[in-house]
This record gives sequence, structure tokens and C-alpha cells, in this order.
Amino acid sequence: MKNKEKVTIYDISKKLNISAATVSRALNNNPKISEKTRKLVAKTAAEMNYKQNRLAQALKKGRTNNVGVIVPYINRSFFSSVIRGIEEELTPHGYHIIICQSHEEVANEAEQINALLNTQIDGIFMSVSKTTQTTEHIKKIQEEGTPLVFFDRKIDVPGVSSVVLDDFKAGYMATEHLINEGCSRIAHLSGDINLEIYKNRYDGYREALKKNNIDFNPSYVIQTSSKIESGMQAIDELWQLEDKPDAIFSAGDYAALGAIQELKNKNVKIPEDVCVVGFSNEPFTKYMELPITSMDQTPQMMGKIAAQVFLEQVQEDKTISIEKRVVLPPELFIRDSSNRKLIGLENAV
Repeated sequence: MKNKEKVTIYDISKKLNISAATVSRALNNNPKISEKTRKLVAKTAAEMNYKQNRLAQALKKGRTNNVGVIVPYINRSFFSSVIRGIEEELTPHGYHIIICQSHEEVANEAEQINALLNTQIDGIFMSVSKTTQTTEHIKKIQEEGTPLVFFDRKIDVPGVSSVVLDDFKAGYMATEHLINEGCSRIAHLSGDINLEIYKNRYDGYREALKKNNIDFNPSYVIQTSSKIESGMQAIDELWQLEDKPDAIFSAGDYAALGAIQELKNKNVKIPEDVCVVGFSNEPFTKYMELPITSMDQTPQMMGKIAAQVFLEQVQEDKTISIEKRVVLPPELFIRDSSNRKLIGLENAV
């Protein structure tokens, strides 16, 4: 069966015996066209089932109303929540979201950037991969004049806005909480400290120890990945030490979960013998049999603010060269995995 040919502005102009230019202007609400003609053209276009080429229109105006979001993984609650925040803020302004994953590989990240730029994207939101050490592929975005906003993970690029958590303060708060619970041998399951967020959490941990006159023990720092198995392996390594930790501060919730599982395998009581604090406040942390204390990163708010920063840069169809560095305050959700005071109260009853 032959496909039905698309109706064009030339078909409408032929039927109304007016120029195609007049039809085009009428469909785009040009003020030079009378209201009577605009209504007639709109009515005829609807009757003929005419559909405007929105992509062509967008390119003509220099806007596609599409933005790209590049994240390491989409299947993490944190990143999906950030994307939700971006979407909720931008949808009322007519924007659509294109989601890309780097899978923690800088080569994938560069490829995704090229693909987005080739689609004439209006802006890019990005959380860099853990293997991103150079900025050449990121500078391509600036060379194209495309607004870029980093969130959570960033790399220093002059002129680029960012919305991040105060990870130093978060690391300090988590460690200080453990100290307040009576812990003094605090181990840190760090992420890759080549990434700024993990370096800042580590620095906050070190500073809290220093301010509370607790000696730093390098044997208590184990680099882990964001996997349960990595947390379990870290506990195996720590438990080979003669002076074992009495607290664990993990830079991620999945490693914290693995640590708790392995501590239970070793018949270590939590929090009586060892307190555990995670990071990210993943949904599972509050639904565990032993709910896990965790640092919240306010991901949805982070996404909303990143979107607001972007909107400021594209006001009135003009890209404004601004740089904003927004730092969000962390919040610690204290639960059973580190709350010795709660255990003490229960024992006293």
C-alpha cells in the first residue's frame, strides 16, 4: 500500500491561492499577517492534517529544546533522582531530556558528548566518570557554545558552572558522629580519591580525627568500589590487623552494606562492637533489618538547582556566559547501625 504523502505548506498555499511564504508566516504567528488570514490558514492546515517539522523549526531558531544528561550509571538511585530533579524543573519550560551513560569510562563519555553535540543539543548536564582526568573532550562543549553544568562529580574547567555537595563537611560530620558515639579507631572505606568527591570525604574524615585528637592510622583506610563485595573484602583486610577498628565510615552505601554483612559473618555486633556509617542515603538503607546510618546528598534538589543554573544561562534565547558554583549542605540520617545511644536506652528500660 502506498504511503500517504505528507502535506506541505505548498499544498495549503495552492488550496488557498496564497503564497507559501504567507502560509509559513501565518503558521508561525507572524504579526505582519492579519488575524483573519492566520485563522484561515490554521483551519485549513488542520483540515488537511498538516504537521509542522518541529526539528526544522527548532534548528532555524537555534534551539532544539533538548538537553543531554551524562551520568556514570542510570541504575543508581542517586543519579536517577538527580535526573528527576532536572526533568521536573525543565519540563514546564518545554525541554526534553536525553540520558547517556559513561559506564565510568572516559572514552564513552567523550563519545556521548560528540553524539549530543551532533544533535544540536541546547545544554549538557554532566557527572564525570572516575577515569576522567583530562578536559579536552569537555572543552569541545565550550567551543560549540553549548551551556554545560556539572553536578556531583566535576572536574575543574574555567567558566563551567557546578552544583555539588559539601563532601568535605559530609566526611567531617560522619566521622564526628562516630566519635560522639564513643568510637576512636575509625576506619574509612574510601572511593577512588582521584575523584574530587571522594578526596573531599577523605579529607573531612582526616580533619575530624585531627580536631578530636585522634591519631590517623593509614592502615584503617581501604580504597573500595561501589560494590557490596568490595565492602566485604575491606572488612576481611581490616580484621587481619591486631588493633581492629571500632567504627567504619564508608564513602558509599553499597560498600557499607558489604561491610555489615561481613561483620555479621564474623559475629561482630553492630553497633555495640562496631558502628557503621554509609554515604548516599540509598533507599535500601532505611529498610534493612539493621537500618544503616547514611549521609544524604539531596539528589533531587541537586538536579533542580542544576536546571535552574542552566535556565539562567539561556534567558531570552541568548546564552549568557556565567559561572556558578553551588555547594549544597549535607544531612546525616542516624539509624541503628551507628546509634549506640539508642542501644543504651533500650538496655536501660
